[in-house]
Amino acid sequence: MPLVSTTEMFKKAYEGGYAIGAFNVNNMEIIQGIVTAATKLRAPLILQVSAGARKYANQTYLLKLVEAALIESDLPIALHLDHGDSFELCKSVIDGGFTSVMIDGSHLPYEENVSLVQRVVDYAHNHDPYITVEAELGRLEGVEDDINVSAEEASYTDPEQVEDFVTRTGCDSLAIAIGTSHGAYKFKPGQKPQLRFDILEDIQERLPGFPIVLHGASSVVPEYVEMINQYGGNMPDAIGIPEPMLRQAAQMAVCKINIDSDLRLAMTGTIRKQMAENPAVFDPRKYLGPARDAIEAMVAHKIVNVLGCDGKA
Repeated sequence: MPLVSTTEMFKKAYEGGYAIGAFNVNNMEIIQGIVTAATKLRAPLILQVSAGARKYANQTYLLKLVEAALIESDLPIALHLDHGDSFELCKSVIDGGFTSVMIDGSHLPYEENVSLVQRVVDYAHNHDPYITVEAELGRLEGVEDDINVSAEEASYTDPEQVEDFVTRTGCDSLAIAIGTSHGAYKFKPGQKPQLRFDILEDIQERLPGFPIVLHGASSVVPEYVEMINQYGGNMPDAIGIPEPMLRQAAQMAVCKINIDSDLRLAMTGTIRKQMAENPAVFDPRKYLGPARDAIEAMVAHKIVNVLGCDGKA
């Protein structure tokens, strides 16, 4: 099966009250773990590549790994650029075979954001109407690759802007800021995580049927934070987004939920454990294999308990 567009995926997700997992990929083991879990659970899938992942692994290598995933599974899989920061980057991945791109102009003044998204949408849809474009309105706090937004710079999405923004840009989905944040350190000690469902409801009423995206939606599973610290790490207590809140958002207008930090924590914790318990190991398969299994288990948990997209492929 070839790569698919997110258009039909999101239509079914919106109508069915579930979300598609958009999982960040950086190497072979991460892709294998994600795809194995999704295949067993018959879940549609978005594999997404950040600018940092392209620099690390090379786009050609990642594309070939995704091609292997398509051969080994019969799942509907979309390949997405996460946080594209320029027209040139979006054009490059569109030309390279991606079926979805995100152009992130959320740091720009409103009119400049509109103009940038319009340019990417025009190129993508003229290149191939099958290709979809995600934009962002509002700014999430936190750190992810080259994205670094302080609490002072963060802002919730203004529902009064969404109709104008979507109409003028022609974007196919919209990432919003309602209380999620990038990275593992989302909240200060004692701070209670809370998503602004009032904003989401307002946006859903203004854009009926339109797919909404949540970034920064990892739950920071304590098991893996503790594992990292047990085997030589020094991570402070981290609080993520409670999974019941994410499931509620998936039952509303949210059709795509990005998950990255939880994958990193599962992989890093497992590798630390393997190397600490087997200090003489020098075969990468001995620690990357268990890390791949941890990725698979994490993704399976998210598909069933957060996204609700099992059996939807």
